[in-house]
Amino acid sequence: MNLSNKTETVDLCIVRSTVDARSIGHIVEREFCIDEINDCILLRRGFNDVYEVRLANGDRRIARLSALRSRGDANIEFEVSLLEHLRDKGAAVAAPHKTRSGNLAARVIAPEGSRALVLFDYLDGEPPGDDVENVRLTGAALATIHVAARAYDGPASRYTLDADHLISKPLARIQLLEHLEFALRDDFTKAAQTLAESIKGAALTKVVCHGDCHGGNTFVSRSAAGQNRAWFFDFDDSGPGYQAYDLAVYLWARLLQGNLSEPDEKVGAMWNAFLDGYRSVADIAESDLNAIYTFVAIRQLWLLGEYAGNATYVGTQNLPGNWFKTMFELLEKWQAKSSLSQRSG
Repeated sequence: MNLSNKTETVDLCIVRSTVDARSIGHIVEREFCIDEINDCILLRRGFNDVYEVRLANGDRRIARLSALRSRGDANIEFEVSLLEHLRDKGAAVAAPHKTRSGNLAARVIAPEGSRALVLFDYLDGEPPGDDVENVRLTGAALATIHVAARAYDGPASRYTLDADHLISKPLARIQLLEHLEFALRDDFTKAAQTLAESIKGAALTKVVCHGDCHGGNTFVSRSAAGQNRAWFFDFDDSGPGYQAYDLAVYLWARLLQGNLSEPDEKVGAMWNAFLDGYRSVADIAESDLNAIYTFVAIRQLWLLGEYAGNATYVGTQNLPGNWFKTMFELLEKWQAKSSLSQRSG
């Protein structure tokens, strides 16, 4: 690149901006039926940007500004319609709010393009953490969502959590990371092929998945009557898919947190409590239980593909090859425990 003193006009391509919380507060106040806003703060910048909206009367709301993810457009129509259905069926979910004009989301014209802004109820409480009873409540709440969603007949999801969405497309994003060693990318390819083959034609139960039940998208709160209940939020990755995948995401998160190839005593207790809670509401077939470790490995591949898709704004130094290798080694260990992969091999 030849750098000179000449002033040239360059068309800049912005891949990810951060919108100031005060601006989000003004947009929420203008677009949604809401009381006067006292303050708005950025809670986190992740796959999406999440803001806490504080009202003058003491109430709070959550505003989520969708990012332009590598998977494609945000799944707003399905997500909001599903949440409305689940709320009406009595499931414990963070209810969405429509705009003054009745739209499901407001549009924010950011430098990189139009982004959807959705407003939700604020949930009090804390994540289930290591409390066995709270984890049991989380499993039961997920089952309640699966059962209630059976009657959903609203707008279709943009995304189906199938082999293409969970395996093929994430693999393609990983393969674009040229700083990864060829041998590692080849290992990912072989693992992905085996995982895809293992679920092809398998007798697995289909549900409407939450898609991200890792424990951090659940708050447990106590009602006025003194009863605890687990509430779910962040349905951004929801869609029709495999029951075993939605279950496996919880186990995956606990194993990843401890860098474990299999549950230790603590994680085993949490996993059993989660399954017990789920079974208190809905059944789990043996074929789906047998698929759990397959989907633990698939979840790992999916997440690495999501990170790879963010390379244009997080930078390759934040996606080091050694980290990908370590994450792949875990994937490989989980895949080796999969009875589906063993049968397909």
